[in-house]
Amino acid sequence: MTRPAGPDRAVGTGALCVLAASVLWGTTGTAATFAPGVGPLAVGAVAMGLGGLLQALVAARQIRRHALRLRGQRGTVLIGAASVAVYPLAFYSSMHLAGVAVGTVVSIGTAPLASALIERVVDRRRLTRRWTVAAALGLFGTVLLCVAEAAAHGSDGSGPSTADTLLGVGLGLLAAATYALYSWAAHRLISRGIPSRPAMGAVFGLGGLLLLPVLLVTGAPVVASWSNAAVGVYMALVPMFAGYVLFGWGLARVPASTATTLSLLEPAVAAVLAVLVVGERLPAAGWAGIALVVACLAVLTAPAPVARRRRGGQPPEGPVRRDEVGDAARTAP
Repeated sequence: MTRPAGPDRAVGTGALCVLAASVLWGTTGTAATFAPGVGPLAVGAVAMGLGGLLQALVAARQIRRHALRLRGQRGTVLIGAASVAVYPLAFYSSMHLAGVAVGTVVSIGTAPLASALIERVVDRRRLTRRWTVAAALGLFGTVLLCVAEAAAHGSDGSGPSTADTLLGVGLGLLAAATYALYSWAAHRLISRGIPSRPAMGAVFGLGGLLLLPVLLVTGAPVVASWSNAAVGVYMALVPMFAGYVLFGWGLARVPASTATTLSLLEPAVAAVLAVLVVGERLPAAGWAGIALVVACLAVLTAPAPVARRRRGGQPPEGPVRRDEVGDAARTAP
């Protein structure tokens, strides 16, 4: 007989879904270079707004089926939707003001810390040694990568002003907090019995509605040319729609803090694509940063060792407690 897939396999699948989503998200910076006339607010509104509305449309039947449960969790849904609306505006504005390197390291690099803080305060979740080691490797690698990029781009003496940098850092921290909040909200809905598709559809669909006024005010450059429109359609369909469908599947199997840590792959993918597609150069320190991010992912996704075994080599009775990667599927008392 074939043994059914256990919790560990489900957690591994969830991690792979988040990593796949991170790869798709990492293409947004390269895609945006093909629409240089579109501002950061328009980029964020068209990508997250249309992508969120499409998620809601695809999940409309399931949202209606679980409407009673969603109404019962309306506070969580509203927190998630508001965070979805704020995140892309803060994220793309941060990169526009402070530069791609600084904006990325603040927005993406500090999101796992914000997510862990939310889970620790709200859910009383204990942070494990494995998560701490992985987060430290990933954060240090992201900082090293982005510092290397900043040094490469700033070698000509140009760069943002101090005021723009400070404002960009502030917006990056806001982006990190909202990314952590909507990840936590979606995971909370899923953990309370709402499937990932209606949970993500409700949160991102409502967030997309909140972004429509921004799109109407700033979105004229998106339809000014076929190339700009193509970039907008790609960002809405692939990184945002498909990426967040994968992210929702991942959140059904891993905690939000683990998911945001795994998403540190995004800036590494963005840097590699900038080298391969855009033609940018990455110093050796940048490649070292990418290696540290890969090490972070290896630590998080490596199979957890069995903690205890009964005498005679038999597995212990009942489920085995696992580390942070397995917490989402834990059933042990």
